[in-house]
Amino acid sequence: MTSPTTTSDLVHARATKKAFVRLVPLLMAAYFMAFVDRTNVGLAKTSLEVDAGIDAAAYGLGAGLFFITYAVLEVPSNLILHRVGAKVWISRIAVTWGLITMAMMFISSPTVFYILRLLLGAAEAGLYPGIMYLITTWFAQKDRATVVGLILTASSVAFIVANPIGGALMKLDGIAGLHGWQWLFVLEGIPTVLLGIYIFFALPNSPATASWLEPEEARELTRRAVGEEPEETRPGAIVRNAMSKPFLLTIAAIYFMNQIATYGVIFFVPSIVEAMNVTDSFMIGLISGVVGIGAVIGVLVVPRVLKRSPGSEVRLIGITTAAAIVLALAFISVGHPVAKMVILSATMLFIVGVQPLYWSVLMARLGGVAAAAGLAFVNTIGLTGAFVGPYAFGLTEQATGSPSSGLWVLVAATVVGLLCVPLLGRLLARHDRTASAGEPDEAVPVTI
Repeated sequence: MTSPTTTSDLVHARATKKAFVRLVPLLMAAYFMAFVDRTNVGLAKTSLEVDAGIDAAAYGLGAGLFFITYAVLEVPSNLILHRVGAKVWISRIAVTWGLITMAMMFISSPTVFYILRLLLGAAEAGLYPGIMYLITTWFAQKDRATVVGLILTASSVAFIVANPIGGALMKLDGIAGLHGWQWLFVLEGIPTVLLGIYIFFALPNSPATASWLEPEEARELTRRAVGEEPEETRPGAIVRNAMSKPFLLTIAAIYFMNQIATYGVIFFVPSIVEAMNVTDSFMIGLISGVVGIGAVIGVLVVPRVLKRSPGSEVRLIGITTAAAIVLALAFISVGHPVAKMVILSATMLFIVGVQPLYWSVLMARLGGVAAAAGLAFVNTIGLTGAFVGPYAFGLTEQATGSPSSGLWVLVAATVVGLLCVPLLGRLLARHDRTASAGEPDEAVPVTI
């Protein structure tokens, strides 16, 4: 006779497999299009300078402004998602950001550029932490780093695929009296609107509302993902509870540094490629996409390493961060264009590959609505770094005349993040000791 525990495990395994097949591809599609629509402006950088007077510093500021409104609205957006349900809110996010992406065709000056980037950030706010929160309600802890890795794979694949596609769209320049960059924004915004409409009909709010799950499967998914924690319902108390955990603040600081490096590279790699005397827009996009290959490998490999060595998140964070620093210094020191792109791709392997570990650390220690607030808070801080990165890269390029000089910003940010890792290890050990003893977290002041 099959034991109850074995039966429960089989039901959970069957339900998890269904969730991987039916839910994860939908979330990956949403994040794929989000990444395309927030970063396609990199391909339009040179053309925008000619057609709208947007120089390197103005471009860096506008690219980063997206993340200001995104960051400010992260926590409110995730709390609304928790209240109204994922299908309504994620659908709304996708439709509005798709429409604003299309409106980017009307850029005519730096001011208009800044306004539209701010609106795009406001429209997309809450998507990524919303996806992270959904993962905590659908998947057990042992599966979460893998799922996060797959979601991040979507963004990395987007970088590989979208750059050459965007470069090809730029070749539509002059058709119907529109510039190539105008076609780029319009034709990449339309699929996002259609995806948002599809999400409304296809995305369940929870395992209990998924028509493709048996009742016992839905119950088992919920039990193992969410557990039995009571939930606070007052927004102020929810946020205070999440913010009271020192390890969360430290993760936020490390993620902030990681995002400076990540988005600095993402927004300026087309310029780096162009500085290698590549002039064809399609080839610029194609070569820029090479960097995404490293990111894809990173988010697929690093979570697998973690799964084989449970509890090693902090050690892996330190190792991958240190490797990124070494590779960035190697990029700066070499001169051969092919070698530079290979090294930059390897650098992104570690910079992006480490990201699932941050979310694994958080998801193991946050549950219920506290996860919605805590995950959104960390992403808010991270996206502030995503504002700083492109802006700092832009200022560095303007000061030196070389897009590659922005890699010194990457090195500096990554070094600071590495210095925070030992503190994170101590705070996690303290949190886990107090949690196992049934005591509340100590409100330890943390200086980063």
